[in-house]
Amino acid sequence: MANYYTDHPEIGFYLNHPLMARIVELKEKGFADAKEFDYAPVDLGDAVENYKQILDITGDIAANIIAPNSESVDLEGPHLENGRMIYASKTFENLDATRKAGLWGVSMPRRYGGLNLPNAVFSMLSEIISAADAGFQNIWSLQSCIDTLYEFGSEEQRQKYIPRVCAGEGMSMDLTEPDAGSDLQRVMLKATFDEKENCWRLNGVKRFITNGDSDIHLVLARSEEGTKDGRGLSMFIYDKRQGGVNVRHIEHKLGIHGSPTCELTYKDAKAELCGSTRLGLIKYVMALMNGARLGIAAQSVGLSQEAYNEALAYAKERAQFGEKIIHFPAVYDMLSRMKAKLDAGRSLLYQTACYVDVYKCLEDIERDRKLTPEEKQELKKYQRLADAFTPLAKGMNSEYANQNAYDAISIHGGSGFIMEYKCQRLYRDARIFSIYEGTTQLQVVAAIRYITNGTMLQNIKELMESEELRMKNEESSKSLLKRIEKLIPIYEDALNCVKALENQDAQDFLARRLYDMTCEIVMSLLIVRDAAEAPEMFGKSAQVYVRMAEENVIGKAAYIKAFNADDLESFKAAEREIEE
Repeated sequence: MANYYTDHPEIGFYLNHPLMARIVELKEKGFADAKEFDYAPVDLGDAVENYKQILDITGDIAANIIAPNSESVDLEGPHLENGRMIYASKTFENLDATRKAGLWGVSMPRRYGGLNLPNAVFSMLSEIISAADAGFQNIWSLQSCIDTLYEFGSEEQRQKYIPRVCAGEGMSMDLTEPDAGSDLQRVMLKATFDEKENCWRLNGVKRFITNGDSDIHLVLARSEEGTKDGRGLSMFIYDKRQGGVNVRHIEHKLGIHGSPTCELTYKDAKAELCGSTRLGLIKYVMALMNGARLGIAAQSVGLSQEAYNEALAYAKERAQFGEKIIHFPAVYDMLSRMKAKLDAGRSLLYQTACYVDVYKCLEDIERDRKLTPEEKQELKKYQRLADAFTPLAKGMNSEYANQNAYDAISIHGGSGFIMEYKCQRLYRDARIFSIYEGTTQLQVVAAIRYITNGTMLQNIKELMESEELRMKNEESSKSLLKRIEKLIPIYEDALNCVKALENQDAQDFLARRLYDMTCEIVMSLLIVRDAAEAPEMFGKSAQVYVRMAEENVIGKAAYIKAFNADDLESFKAAEREIEE
């Protein structure tokens, strides 16, 4: 029987990540839960075995329930009835299966009904479910909104809402509005305090809300009258049981049809303040979005895997000119690049997830006791790494998912353009990944300060000198490392050229190339590290990916070095002529 976890041992490989032992140690807080919960682990080995069991269950459900339902869900989609969103019929089966398996609220502490899973394992679950149906992954993975409520809500709110999510109630984050998409400072949904009822009331419209008719909403609203920027925004919790919110419209989308995207009308809807006023955008949404962006990275890797699987299976079966097409150089080149992007992107995903885990675990511990000076330093270190790596993981994996879905159709040829083949759905689903939760261009904006201030260059050099890489004796790994090492001064030179321009428009224009170069060098180092540990899984991908990185980094560096401010003026002049 198929299983989306055991069929892909590359996923389980990252349970042995160098940071996993530290993550489990912090997450389990000395394995104190074992005294109260019989399913809590007693040591590292026990914890990892628990993770494997949960992943195995999820892999089974993904392969044998969610994936077989995906075509029906794609064709039917959700619909609107009397101001309420109704899921596609088979989505209810998916929800029922995941609820019965206890796959909701999995990141939450056991005292609230959760499984206390680290972010890295949650990302693995997300990847597996996305491979089966990226639309359903959206619905399921929004349970991670509860992390923000846990982090910033009161204990009373935690006890009220977290057990409901652990029991399988859905969540949404209601941020965007008709006039506030990426620019959330323009949010105008109004929040006013009702003195009589001792509650907040929300009025206005939210648009493009994923899973918008969910049970529990986190809502960004303007609580400070007369303000027009982010300092007047606060975060609120809306409970569907209270009423006051209706679905006005469900968007008809290109892909992810199983994931309802709703326009909502708030009319005197009762709500609770989450955390403090004025921090909604500045603090809480940033935490919410970082989690969501890592979720999209996992979603992208899952779809990339499925696109590769479909392309590989078709290439093995399809014959042309008396030969299976997998033996044609143009096809196996395409397949090898798909696999290399998939493996390198997955490595970046779990590297980032592990960084997030360490600092989030330390923040959680800090709620109970004062951190030692060493722990404070550790927290700061991994928070900086997580902030720097998250936009890389989201941006590059979402782009790779699009590229792999595109190539899967190309390998299918004309059949790829026929609706009966899965690859067309993967292609339609993938297109949104590099748009929602911050476009790739916004990921560049988020990452570029870590690039231009030298943080990422330092991270690259530290990765190059890390024990995991330098202690390996395989000649192939050493050879690849030497080739990557030659790229670093080329990258550094290009970085200095951009900084020397002292022209903000020119730096912004070249930022995407610096971003791509940074990602490609980082991912080269990560996939070579993985190949040194498991050459049978990653050896070929490491060879292919480093070749791709050489091709891309050297080419982009040449473009940057030949660029000057006059070139930018020429581009602007051409744009003005087109406008006129």
